[in-house]
Amino acid sequence: MAFESLSEKLSAAFKKLRGKGRLTEADIKEAMREVRLALLEADVSYKVVKDFVKKVSDRAEGQDVLQSLTPAQMVIKIVNEELTSLMGSENVRLSISSQSPSVVMLVGLQGAGKTTNGAKLAGLMKKSGKRPLLVACDVYRPAAIKQLETVGAQLDIPVFQMGQANPVDIAKAAIEHAKRHGNDLVFLDTAGRLHIDEALMLELKNIKAATKPTEIMLVVDAMTGQDAVNAASAFDEALGITGVMLTKLDGDARGGAALSVRAVTGKPIKFVGIGEKLDNIEPFHPDRMASRILGMGDVLTLIEKAEQNFDEQKAIKMAERLRKNQFTFTDYLDQLEQLKSMGNIKDIAAMIPGMDSKALKGATIDEKAFSRTEAIIKSMTAYERENPAILNGSRKKRIAAGSGTSVVEINRLIKQFEMMKTMTKQMTGGKKSKHMGMGMGKGMPFKF
Repeated sequence: MAFESLSEKLSAAFKKLRGKGRLTEADIKEAMREVRLALLEADVSYKVVKDFVKKVSDRAEGQDVLQSLTPAQMVIKIVNEELTSLMGSENVRLSISSQSPSVVMLVGLQGAGKTTNGAKLAGLMKKSGKRPLLVACDVYRPAAIKQLETVGAQLDIPVFQMGQANPVDIAKAAIEHAKRHGNDLVFLDTAGRLHIDEALMLELKNIKAATKPTEIMLVVDAMTGQDAVNAASAFDEALGITGVMLTKLDGDARGGAALSVRAVTGKPIKFVGIGEKLDNIEPFHPDRMASRILGMGDVLTLIEKAEQNFDEQKAIKMAERLRKNQFTFTDYLDQLEQLKSMGNIKDIAAMIPGMDSKALKGATIDEKAFSRTEAIIKSMTAYERENPAILNGSRKKRIAAGSGTSVVEINRLIKQFEMMKTMTKQMTGGKKSKHMGMGMGKGMPFKF
């Protein structure tokens, strides 16, 4: 997960400040030295680090601890606010023209994930009610057009292409096509290079002049560190980019690009790619990202993900069934499927306040256990799911054969299911279960 190392080092720096009644100059200098080292190791620009540390130090020096805060919390509060400011303070939305169609020009170096993440962005806009059109302007990279058509088909978004024609002509023709077919948002997937050269920039300038895009979105690989910031500066100087999309933020990137690109270019990070799936994209919120970096969770994004993936009416019915202790394997399966649709479970857990990277190191998350549990439940008949008490030895053998598991695994699942029902009954009855606070048992998708 991005920022994991940075989060750990910042947490270690703040831990040393606990228990102090007042922040002395020496305390602040020691903490800021560790913060500076942590940021530099995360590949944040030296100038950005220097300015950041100075701002935090100036705000922290000599301040009395607020009545409700410890010294460590005071420093964390200041660092949180300055990190948020460093990354842009607030979410900046995609620019939409008053005249349809709006044109979004996707630019970036080859290998940054421009084609796939541009399609992800189009898919996100489609969910918000837009009618996007993807345009294949990369006529140089082998299979670029086919790749765009493939992801377009998966997202049910039309793709406009003219083969190996002139990219400028393709872009102009695509806009006319969009006007005729009612597409209000056009995404131009332009060519990239392994490095910036004059031919690339000239072509992009010609496309910009011909299409007058409302948004020039630079797609940057977060794992390239300072190279990403250098690329952002070059593209901004040549084209005047309006925003940045960071990709591969789910990997082991040190995070320097996210913390540097806004400060160096002055252009906002608008979206981040957080996984390989075509729905793994989200708007970039600087305040939420700062909270994640400092191990404070990200409850707002967690709520948004839940709202997008959980059916409200189903949730109301489920709550009622839980109160009446009528929870069945059918309900259990439905909950698992909705939880899986929210994304990577470890990433979801990291959004819970207190569940920082250090806490999650004590967790083992077995994504395959979800599939095994689903297979077992789906191998049951409808009657068996509603009445698990009838699952005798022969039925379990049949389910095991159908799900590719063992009778032992089925017995374990039934035991865990019954334990969960008991816990729920005790909680709704106002009693605290003796199992509360325990991790789920062996074989479950995740445990602590």
